[in-house]
Amino acid sequence: MAVSQAASGPAIGPAIGPAIGAVAVAKTYANGVRAVRGVDLMVQPGEIRAIVGENGAGKSTLMKLFYGLEQPTSGEIVLGGRPRRLSGPSAAIALGVGMVHQNLMLVPSFTVAENVVLGVEPGRAARVDLRAAAEKTAMLAEQAGLAVEPGARIADVSVGMRQRTEILKALHRGARVLILDEPTAVLTPQEAEDLFTSVRRLRDGGMTVLFVSHKLREVREISDRVSVMRAGSLVGTVDTAEATERSLAAMMVGRDVGPQSAKRTATPAGVVLRVRDLGHRPASGGQALDGIDFDVSAGEIVGLAGVEGNGQIELAEILAGLRRPASGAVHVDGKDMAGLDVAGHRRTGVGYVPEDRLSNGAALDQSIADNLIVDLHARPPLARRGRLRLRRVRAHAQRLIQDYAIRAPDPSVPVGALSGGNMQKVIVARELSAAPRLLVASQLTRGVDIGAMRFMHERIIQARDGGAAVFLVSADLAELLALADRLLVIKDGRLVARFDDVSGLTEKQVGLYMLGVERHDRAHVAAGLQEPVSARGGEAT
Repeated sequence: MAVSQAASGPAIGPAIGPAIGAVAVAKTYANGVRAVRGVDLMVQPGEIRAIVGENGAGKSTLMKLFYGLEQPTSGEIVLGGRPRRLSGPSAAIALGVGMVHQNLMLVPSFTVAENVVLGVEPGRAARVDLRAAAEKTAMLAEQAGLAVEPGARIADVSVGMRQRTEILKALHRGARVLILDEPTAVLTPQEAEDLFTSVRRLRDGGMTVLFVSHKLREVREISDRVSVMRAGSLVGTVDTAEATERSLAAMMVGRDVGPQSAKRTATPAGVVLRVRDLGHRPASGGQALDGIDFDVSAGEIVGLAGVEGNGQIELAEILAGLRRPASGAVHVDGKDMAGLDVAGHRRTGVGYVPEDRLSNGAALDQSIADNLIVDLHARPPLARRGRLRLRRVRAHAQRLIQDYAIRAPDPSVPVGALSGGNMQKVIVARELSAAPRLLVASQLTRGVDIGAMRFMHERIIQARDGGAAVFLVSADLAELLALADRLLVIKDGRLVARFDDVSGLTEKQVGLYMLGVERHDRAHVAAGLQEPVSARGGEAT
C-alpha cells in the first residue's frame, strides 16, 4: 500500500540507507542541562521503532531535534541517508518528517478536511476548494486505513478521529517518517487497536514510524525494534520479539524491576463522599453533567473511566471546589459542600491532584518548600504569630523530599526546574501529607516514568489502607484496573456503568462502555446507595 504524497512531495526521495537517524547528537541547554548525550541511532525505512525511557531520559528532546523544533548542540541529524540541518519544523516537513504531538494541534471549529489541508490548501490564492479538500482527505484516509468523516467538525468527533486527522495532516504534507508521541494516552483499547492496524499498514507501505510511549505492553505489541534511553544517552536497541516488559523496564531504570506487589482487599468503613443528582452546565465549553450519583467510602478507591472530554474534569473540579454544580448535592463526611470555595473544601479534608499539574497543581516559579506548605503556612507548627518559622518549613520539605523520593538537590529549587515525574511527586506529597479524608486524583501518573508511577501507586494504596476515601480519574485503564476497588464509567456527562468487582474486568470490556456500545441501566448504576436517588427512570442515555 503506497500513500500518495502532497503535490510538492518530500525531499528525501527514494530511501537510501536509514530513513532517519542521529550521529553523535548532543543537546545542552543554556542552563547547563545536558538533555541528549552523544546519541547514535539509525532507523530503517519501513520500520516501527519504539523509543522508551524514564521521564527526563531525553526521548522528547531527541524527537524535537528530529522535527526541527530544536537544534543539536553537536552531531548530525540524518534523513534519507544524508546529514541534514533542520532550522525548524517547516524544514523537517519539507524533508518528509511529520509529527503527531500528544496534545493534538487542531482547529476545533474547522472540519476534518479543513484541518488536514490547513496551510497546503487546494484552490487558488485566498480561495480554498473545500470539495477538493474533502476528496483529498477521503482518498488519503482510504489508502492509509484511517477512518474519518471529512465534513465533520473537529469539536464534534472522538479523540481517536482527531488523532487520525493529525496523521492525515502529516501524510498530506508528504511524510515518509512519522513521529507519534504517546499516541494511545487518551484512546480506548478499541481505538488503540484501530490505530495499530493503521500504523502497520503505513509501515507495510514503506513509512518509518517512531513510536514514543511509556506503555511497555503496547510497545511490544506494535514495534519492530525498541531503543531505550536513560539520562540522555541511548543505552541499547533490541528486537521487540526478544524483549519482555521486565527487561525493557530494567534497561530504562538501570536495575531489575520486579513485579508490583498485589494490593490487599479493601475494607470500606463508612461513606465519606456522597454525590446525589449532580448537574452542571458549563458557561462556555466543557461537558455538561446530569444526574450523577455515587458514594466513596473510607478505605476504598473508586475509579472513573471515560474517553476524555466526557465530564471527568468538570466532576473532579466540582469535588475540589473549583466549580459550582447547577443542581444536586455533594456531602463530605455528612457536610453539605454547597457554597464552599477551594479553601473550604480543603478545611473539610478534601485533597486534590489536578489533571494539569503545570497550570493548576503547582506554582512553578516558587520553591519546593513553598509548594509543600500551600495551606499550612499560617498554622502551627510552621507558623507562629503570623510569621513563618523558616527552619521548620525547610525541615518539613526535607522530610517529604526524602519520604517521596523527590529528586532535587535542595528544597529551595523552583518546582518548574523539576522533571514531570518529580513535579508530580511534590503535588502528591503535599496532598497526602495533609492526611485527607477524601483524595480526588486526576490523571495521577500521566507523563511520568515507570519508577515514579509505581511509587505513586504504592502511596495511593497506602492512603486507602490508612482510611482515606480515594476517587481516581484516569485515562489509563491498566492503572484503573490495578488500583480501583470499584469502577464507574462516564459518557456524555452521565454515569453509564458501575462495577463493584473489577477482578475479572478487561480493558476491552471497559472500553465498550466508554464508547457507548454497552451500558448499565440506571437502577444498576444507582444500586446500593445509602439514600434514595430521585427517580428519573429508564436507562442512562
